[in-house]
Amino acid sequence: MANYTIIGGDGKEYCPVTDAEVRQWIAEHRLAPTSQAKGETDTEFRDLAQFPEFADAFKAPPTIAPLGASAGYSRTAENDQSYLDRDYDLDIIGCVSRGGELLKNNMGTLFVGFIVYALIQIVVNFLGQIPILGLIFKLANCICSSTLMAGLYYLFIRVNRGEPADLGDLFAGFRRSFGHLFLAWLIQVVVIGLCEAPFLIVMFLKAMPLIDPLKAFFHQLQQGNSSPSLDPAVITGLKSMILSSMPIMLVCLIPITYLTVSWKFTFPLILDKNLTFGEGLKTSWKMVNKHWWLVFGLTVATAILNLLGALLCCVGLLFTIPIGIAASVIAYETIFGRQEKE
Repeated sequence: MANYTIIGGDGKEYCPVTDAEVRQWIAEHRLAPTSQAKGETDTEFRDLAQFPEFADAFKAPPTIAPLGASAGYSRTAENDQSYLDRDYDLDIIGCVSRGGELLKNNMGTLFVGFIVYALIQIVVNFLGQIPILGLIFKLANCICSSTLMAGLYYLFIRVNRGEPADLGDLFAGFRRSFGHLFLAWLIQVVVIGLCEAPFLIVMFLKAMPLIDPLKAFFHQLQQGNSSPSLDPAVITGLKSMILSSMPIMLVCLIPITYLTVSWKFTFPLILDKNLTFGEGLKTSWKMVNKHWWLVFGLTVATAILNLLGALLCCVGLLFTIPIGIAASVIAYETIFGRQEKE
């Protein structure tokens, strides 16, 4: 099997890279015809398109798996899943620190990419407030949000690897894995929704007798009554609703937290590794649960970081959120990335 040396988007050399890996990267749009490479016997780099053995790879469109593919189906000719059998160690502080460095060194791509993503979300949410027509935008946001989020992670992943990356990577999921990303999102929403059901049912049952008295109270406020009366029984009912539902909410949070952390890397796995929705959920679950508490610790660390950003008049979130994404990408590469060969 022939090996090659590839120059990444960061100008660094990556080797040895097998011909199968080169073909996979071409299929995943990680390498372009103008990417610089050289073979084992070459003395100088040249465009990858000049290699006869890869001429057909640039002509052939990437294969897409049907949604009904079996769990073992892979959308690449050779999908290296050696990471499934290896162990890893996660340095939480190191992930956050390196994530900050990644953002700082690539502000022009990553920060702008995050701003574009945030603006899309803001515009769609604003349009969702339009009467009647807004329902269409809300539905579209539900269907497309996971795909757009996966694209944001994919952009960070490619920049971290030194691969050619641009804002177009934000929308890579729509071109390559839309159906699988949507189904993965839908499964998570349904399962986590079932975990929330006991809390929501108790809240609903406790709130039903209070609806009419509360409506009357707020109606008095709207009529300009400066001293509206609220039935003491309503206050007692509100206290009872809160006190009785809090323990149930805490119990429900246990499986919700466990599942959310276990499926943390599902979206980037589907888009980056070309997995089906079932494979993405299963792979994230299997690898995270090797060291669940470490991944949970990283999740808590990024949440605290975002809390600090929110305390700075929310302006800090413009930086803490992308740092958190970058930290998660560092963790993703630690767990699922291709190990350098000795």
